[in-house]
Amino acid sequence: MFVDKAKIYVKGGDGGDGIISFRREKYVPNGGPAGGDGGRGGDVIFRVDEGLRTLMDFRYQRHFKGERGVKGRNKSQHGANAEHTIVRIPPGTVILNDDTGEVIADLTRHGQEIVIAKGGRGGRGNVRFATAANTAPQIAENGEEGQERYIVLELKVMADVGLVGFPSVGKSTLLSVVSAAQPKIGAYHFTTITPNLGVVDVGDGRSFVMADLPGLIEGAHEGIGLGHEFLRHVERTRVIIHVVDMSGSEGRDPFEDWQKINEELKLYNAELENRLQIIAANKMDDPQAQENLEEFSKKVREVRSDIEILPISALTRDGIQEMLYKTVDMLDKLPDAVAVEEVEQIAERKVYTLEKKEDDGFIIRRENDTFVVESAKIENMMKRMQLNSHDAILKLGRTLRHMGVDSELRQRGAKDGTLVRIGELEFEFVEGSSYF
Repeated sequence: MFVDKAKIYVKGGDGGDGIISFRREKYVPNGGPAGGDGGRGGDVIFRVDEGLRTLMDFRYQRHFKGERGVKGRNKSQHGANAEHTIVRIPPGTVILNDDTGEVIADLTRHGQEIVIAKGGRGGRGNVRFATAANTAPQIAENGEEGQERYIVLELKVMADVGLVGFPSVGKSTLLSVVSAAQPKIGAYHFTTITPNLGVVDVGDGRSFVMADLPGLIEGAHEGIGLGHEFLRHVERTRVIIHVVDMSGSEGRDPFEDWQKINEELKLYNAELENRLQIIAANKMDDPQAQENLEEFSKKVREVRSDIEILPISALTRDGIQEMLYKTVDMLDKLPDAVAVEEVEQIAERKVYTLEKKEDDGFIIRRENDTFVVESAKIENMMKRMQLNSHDAILKLGRTLRHMGVDSELRQRGAKDGTLVRIGELEFEFVEGSSYF
C-alpha cells in the first residue's frame, strides 16, 4: 500500500531535574552546595533516508517522544544529556504545522535533517543558587518540558518524469512497457489510485525514474475527486509526459482533454504551466487515430509551437523508444532537481523555532473571595522550581514583588488571610511579609 499523508504527534524530551546536595567530606565539616544540573532532553529529529519510498511506517506509529535528560548528581556533577530521537522519512516529504498549515520543511535530499521538537533544558542544581548572602541554598529546579506539537507529513513523489492525463488513456500500460513496474491495469476509469514508480532503462546506459500519476479530472485543482492527492506529486517531476488518447474513444476530443489537464495543472500551481512537456499521442494502433493526430497537432501548434508531439502505441510499442530518447535528452539538459529556492532554504535550517523572550505581564482576576493570578512567566517558574523548601518560597516571593504582583493585589483589596491562586498553588496573602 502506498501511503503519502500522515498526521503524527512529536514531543522533545524533558530536561533532567537539578538536585539539592552538599559536600560531605571528612575534613570539610561545613561543605558548600554541590547539587549538579540536570541533563538536556533529547530532540526529535527528522532525517531523510533514500531507502524509504512511502509513509507506511507512520500508519502504525504516530507518537514520537524524545528521551528525558538524566538528573543532576552530587559533587556538582552534571546529569547526562539524552540521546536524540531520529525519525526516518522518505525524500520528498513536506512537513507542515497541523495548527497553522505552515510549511516547516521540505526535505528532498538523502541525509537532510531538521529538529522538529527541541528537548527541554536541564534544571539547575543548588550549586547555581549560591550567593554571598546565602551560601547554602536549599533550592533547585525541575527540568524544562520539551516542545510538543502535531505535524502533518505529505509525500510528493520524487520522479524525473510524471505521466499525466485523463483516466484510461494508457498511462499504466505505458509504464509497464518501459519499466519493470507492474501497475494495476484495467478497462475502467481510475484503475490507478496511487502513484506507481518505475526505473526506465533507455538502453544507451542512461536511465530515469518515471511515475504513473493517477488520472486527473476537471476540478482537480479544487480537490474534486482526489485532485489534491494526485496533483501534489506532479510538482516534483522535471518533465511531464502528457498521455493523450488519440483514438478519441468514448466520444472524447483529444485536444479538449489536453487543454483541460493543462488548465488543472496551471490552476493548482502556476509554475507547472512552464514545466517541460512531451505529448505522447497514444493508441495510434486505432484506425481513427492518424486522422485525429493531424487535427490535434494543428490545434496544438496554434497554442504552443515548442512542444513535442510523439505518436506512440503502448499496446504495440511503436514509437516508444524514440519517446524515451527524447525524454532522457531533455533531462540531461536540466538541473538535478526542480525546487523552489525558499523551500530549499527552509529545509537547510536545522532548527525552525527561536527561543521567545518571556512575557513579564500578568492578569489578576477575582473568583468569589479568591484572587487568581495568571502569568506565563510565573507559572513556568513554578513548574520548574521545586517548591518544597523555604529558599524556593523566598525566591518566588521576590519574583512576585519584582513583577509588581503583590502591590497590584493590595490595590485590588487583598488583606491578611486573603486566598491567592497561581496555577495549582493556593496560599494566603500576608501583609508586610517577605513572601506569601
